[in-house]
Amino acid sequence: MNAYVFPGQSAQFEGMGKDLYENSELAKNLFEDANKILGYRISDVMFEGTSEDLMQTKITQPAVFLHVYYLVCDSEYLNKTPSFSYQGGSDKSRKLTRN
Repeated sequence: MNAYVFPGQSAQFEGMGKDLYENSELAKNLFEDANKILGYRISDVMFEGTSEDLMQTKITQPAVFLHVYYLVCDSEYLNKTPSFSYQGGSDKSRKLTRN
């Protein structure tokens, strides 16, 4: 069984998705489709926008969705998804580590 956990608002970051766009034809096509559907170049804001630009809900929601949507659509990425483990303890010693 697979489970997908999607990030929410505040997961955005300057330059998000740029490496995907530059290195994956699938990502480039998805981003260009999103630009057309939205009526503005969300990719430009994601790649070159400021953190203030990315904090606007009208930008954040489609940006985070688009970024994650690519990762779900890319079966090669899904086959390389790392596993994580949680190490409990006091608040300061808790860790989420990549296996």
